[in-house]
Amino acid sequence: MTGEDYEKLRLIIEIVNPQSQPNLNHLGELVRNIRILSLNVKSLGYELAGQLAAALPPAGDTTARHVGLQTSLSTQADLESDWTAHWCGQLKVPVLFHRKLWELAYILQAFHENDCFRPGLRGLGFGSGSEPLSSYLASRGVASTVTDLPIEEAAGRGWVETKQHASGLENAFHPQLVSRADFDRLVDFRPVDMTAIPADLVGYDFCWSVCALEHLGTIEKGLEFIERSLDTIKPGGISVHTTEFNIENDGPTIDNWPSVLFQQRHIEELAARLRAKGHFVAELNFDPGNKVLDRFIDLPPWQHDGLVGLDSWLQPGHHIKVATDGFIATCLGILVRKAP
Repeated sequence: MTGEDYEKLRLIIEIVNPQSQPNLNHLGELVRNIRILSLNVKSLGYELAGQLAAALPPAGDTTARHVGLQTSLSTQADLESDWTAHWCGQLKVPVLFHRKLWELAYILQAFHENDCFRPGLRGLGFGSGSEPLSSYLASRGVASTVTDLPIEEAAGRGWVETKQHASGLENAFHPQLVSRADFDRLVDFRPVDMTAIPADLVGYDFCWSVCALEHLGTIEKGLEFIERSLDTIKPGGISVHTTEFNIENDGPTIDNWPSVLFQQRHIEELAARLRAKGHFVAELNFDPGNKVLDRFIDLPPWQHDGLVGLDSWLQPGHHIKVATDGFIATCLGILVRKAP
């Protein structure tokens, strides 16, 4: 596109003309209110989520129990459950309707149901960033290795600036969960590319990742990572992961991109491969939920990159599903136990 072409296009789509008058061209009339419509959706959805959250079980008023965790999607029912409230209490965070909170609760529930909180065990976290799981494990006497991309590659993707990267241990330390002495004693760090797991990274009792494997470049690389992660753990150990998921199984999805979207068919194919090798894969459940917040699809702009001046006006951003490049996405949790 030439500079002249760009200027013509700009004059068509700008909300005002060079004289600061309303741009009355047809395309302008069609698109000028899309942002306002998006903000309406966000405002109503966040307001509803905030009101419904008032009825959620208080964090910390429950005890851990076995629920028979499945390979499943984030839902309103899960976020309303006593087991989610329990893990929010353990992490010292409020119970809210947010799929990222569900991811942490899902992984902790998987640890609980598979007896991973015994002092002396060792866990391995992939793409750990600033997540609190290693700090919580240390508070329970469980050692872990925190891994993330080498600092140079992470900086190139903008993850260091947004504090989504663990360049060492500092971002993984959460003082509200564990003492510094216990953290330093039980947690160590290694730079690791998830597409090239070092051969000496073995002998762990369990491993996990939170919303990391969709950033490996392709759907196949993400699936291969889950398979390779089993090489790092002992026979009978668990590998538990959460990732972004396109709830529409029929039709296209995002692949060959910095953030891909898995579909039901991909997880079914992975489960078949793993089960053929003797591994256990928790029962597959792709029910997206049928409650009101299960049907609320949040839209851009997001509060961290496009709502300057409006972020304090809206309710906090609570959602279970989001629009991702035109697709409906939520979080999927995958639980695998390595063959004995």
